[in-house]
Amino acid sequence: METLNKNVGLDQDYKVAISDKLNTLLADYQIHYMNLRGMHWNVKGSNFFLLHEKFEELYTGATETVDEIAERILTLDHQPLHTFEDYLENKTIRIIKEVADGATGISLLIDNLNELLIQEREILEFSSDNNDEGTAALVSDLISGQEKLIWMLKSTLR
Repeated sequence: METLNKNVGLDQDYKVAISDKLNTLLADYQIHYMNLRGMHWNVKGSNFFLLHEKFEELYTGATETVDEIAERILTLDHQPLHTFEDYLENKTIRIIKEVADGATGISLLIDNLNELLIQEREILEFSSDNNDEGTAALVSDLISGQEKLIWMLKSTLR
């Protein structure tokens, strides 16, 4: 039975704490996904085709990230949040609503990505301090991709 209590070799109190942090990140990624869907549907203007396609690419990627975060929580023997009510109660990022202007949408998206980066860096530090390579690798990859995306999005606003 002791083997069952030491799933992935991490302390139970740590697994509760990191799962809570990951669930907040999961809620924010679900909001991020919906923000991207809304911008994809509502964008207008001269950059419509470019942004419509880019927002679709980004929300498709966000669905994969949501799945990875949820599966990490399950790996840690905890349950991922899975209702819209849960997401709204636990989110920290801004809901982007009724934005049709591409530049405005991009600016709001950059703000939210920066908020996600703050969380991910905290999770990276916490997981690294607790020898949780699985969580650290997951968020490290997220950070690297988001930093590059922010640079690219900022470049479109210049």
